[in-house]
Amino acid sequence: MGLGDPWAAARAVLTDYGEEQRNELETLKSVYPDSFTVLSEYPPSFTITVTSEAGENDETVQTTLKFTYSEKYPYEAPLYEIFTQLNLEDNDTADILKLLALQAEENLGMVMIFTLVTAVHEKLNEIVDQIKARREEEKKQEEKEAEEAKKQLFHGTSVTVENFLNWKAKFDTELLEIKKKWMKEEEQAGKNKLSGRQLFETDHNLDTSDIQFLEDAGNNVKVDESLFREMNDLELEDNEDDPDCNPADRESDLTN
Repeated sequence: MGLGDPWAAARAVLTDYGEEQRNELETLKSVYPDSFTVLSEYPPSFTITVTSEAGENDETVQTTLKFTYSEKYPYEAPLYEIFTQLNLEDNDTADILKLLALQAEENLGMVMIFTLVTAVHEKLNEIVDQIKARREEEKKQEEKEAEEAKKQLFHGTSVTVENFLNWKAKFDTELLEIKKKWMKEEEQAGKNKLSGRQLFETDHNLDTSDIQFLEDAGNNVKVDESLFREMNDLELEDNEDDPDCNPADRESDLTN
């Protein structure tokens, strides 16, 4: 054993505990074949990846634990830390570290890595259940809010004396503005509309417009004389032969 080998003394001490440590390492390799990784032999250091059972939507949480044997392990607690993690909150990792400390203290004097890993696995399953419960609660809250919004949409705002008076005051104000606008438009339209006399007074061509039209047309104006001949052929009733005919009525009709 040379002075240049810093782990020589440590290996000498580990001979007292080394067999227990080696036996545990072999067991861990067989129990966790896909998640066990050796980082170093002196001091013995390794990682074990722990994954929860699948939760809702096949979501899982995961952590990789790093362990390092102390010189007198298992009569001293191993060194441990969270190497990596997936889908865990900060408070979750803190709870896992507390759990490891408690389990290590309770199992001093016995090889304990399997016990520590099992405890962490159960904790991860609890976290998945908590996530599921939290999401269900959030879903219920969303459904409740949607139902309340739906009721509000169909039932509207409850009418009270106060909000009715406020609505009526606003309605009356808007109606008054509409009436004022309408009256103003009617007044303006009345001012702009001219009577027949005013039209002739403002445009002197109106009284000669028909004559001017005939003069401009000249020989192009044609009269269908057959219309007048057809009128002569019409048989008009002779009311004089009608015993019920009253001359006074005819005179009244002519007067009108």
